[in-house]
Amino acid sequence: MIKSKIAILISGRGSNMGALLYAAKAEDCPYEVALVASNDPNARGLALAAAEGIPTFSHSHKALAREDHDQIMHDAIIRSGAEYVALAGYMRILSDAFVSKWSQHMLNIHPSLLPKYKGLDTYQRAIDAGDSHAGCSVHLVTPELDDGPVLAQTEVAILPDDDAESLASRTLIAEHQLYPSALAKYVTREAQPEWILDQVRQRALALSETHERLSFGSPGWRVGSEKTGKYFAYFTQRLHGEASIGLLVKTSGLDEQAALLDADPDLYYAPKFYGKSGWIAIRLDTGRTDWGHISDWLAKSWRMVAPKKLTRMMDIADEF
Repeated sequence: MIKSKIAILISGRGSNMGALLYAAKAEDCPYEVALVASNDPNARGLALAAAEGIPTFSHSHKALAREDHDQIMHDAIIRSGAEYVALAGYMRILSDAFVSKWSQHMLNIHPSLLPKYKGLDTYQRAIDAGDSHAGCSVHLVTPELDDGPVLAQTEVAILPDDDAESLASRTLIAEHQLYPSALAKYVTREAQPEWILDQVRQRALALSETHERLSFGSPGWRVGSEKTGKYFAYFTQRLHGEASIGLLVKTSGLDEQAALLDADPDLYYAPKFYGKSGWIAIRLDTGRTDWGHISDWLAKSWRMVAPKKLTRMMDIADEF
């Protein structure tokens, strides 16, 4: 198993960092911790990470502009080889530039059931509101505070005699369970059929005058009218006994198909049902899909079957 590399940012004791670190020790965990970094050189979690053999880095944010400190942290993360960032009690508001660099690759855990109670004092706010449950949320980080898409949540019942401290202690247990599982699921999303299909669907339907229709039980995309449209792509999930999840697109013919198979047999394969017609299958379940490459193939295949009126219009537009 190729494991994704994670950098964890902390500011204090790092209890969620510890939960992620110990979950990563399991053989079947899809991620490994490449770095634990902090804006506080005295953060207690750094000592734990070092004792567990994890590389650490720290640099105080004091007397530095926010953007300058974020760049220092970014550079350390890059040097570690990390592909994802997990915020675990990192008590810094991040600059837009830093968030942009790690867009879709940075997660945070927040002690409320988002979108409720963004920011601080979440436990007391839930108690004061008379809520039956508090909880925690794992979400993607965006420039807006605690506003990114929620990936997973766990509810925690509020007991009649709870105060903020007692509620926080139970919520922390939930956090330690939720964060590792949500992170593991997220870093493996590119191997999950539903996520892969959604990525293909978005790109296929973005092309002009396209619609989706099932073909032999699998999604396919056609260009043209519902009555006369022609297929330019199919999604295959182990269709006709094949072992892979893939995208079927048209080539110019058997010569191009053969050249692709020879050039990159790990990426391309000849689909059993459509291969003799010159279609090619592109593997999508490697976890390293180049989605720009997929978009290009969809557009190329679309042009091969699109009505001439559409391709003429595109050719005229391209001239300008």
